[in-house]
Amino acid sequence: MALFLSETTNKVDTKGRVSVPAAFRAALAGQPFHGIVALPSFKYAAIQCGGMEWMEQLSSGVDAYDFFSDEHDALTATLFAKAQQLAFDGEGRVVLPAALVEHANITNTAAFVGRGPIFEIWQPDAFATYQDEAARRAAEQGLTLRPAGPPGGNGGAG
Repeated sequence: MALFLSETTNKVDTKGRVSVPAAFRAALAGQPFHGIVALPSFKYAAIQCGGMEWMEQLSSGVDAYDFFSDEHDALTATLFAKAQQLAFDGEGRVVLPAALVEHANITNTAAFVGRGPIFEIWQPDAFATYQDEAARRAAEQGLTLRPAGPPGGNGGAG
C-alpha cells in the first residue's frame, strides 16, 4: 500500500493540468493503473486520491454490506460512481475534472496533502485553515498515538 507524506503546492494550468508531486508518483509505482483515482471528499471541500489498490481496499470494505442493502447502494453510488481515474501524462501531470475542481474550489494552485494511505488535493488557503483547526482540536483533546504492538497486546507497553 502506498504511503503519502508532506504537503506540496503546485500550479494548475488553464487546461486543468497539475503536476502530481514526484514522491506521490513514486509511492504509486507498480500499481495496476498508471495514475491516480480521485473522488470528492464526503467531509471537506477537497479531493481524496490514491491508487487503484486503495480503491480495491474500499471495495472490500463495501463488500461487508449485503449486496442489495441500502448501505451498499449508498456507498457504491457515492464512492465508485463519483471516482475518476486520472492518468499521468509524460510529465507526471493529471487533468483535474471540472466537477472535482469545483468541489474543492481550486483555481490556479492546488495543495497536495499526504494523509498516510491517501492524499488530498485542496485549495491552499482552505487547507491552511483546516490544518490550523485540526492542530487546535488535537491539542485541546490531548490526542496521542500509542506505538504499535503485537495483536492482542497492550500497545507495546510492558
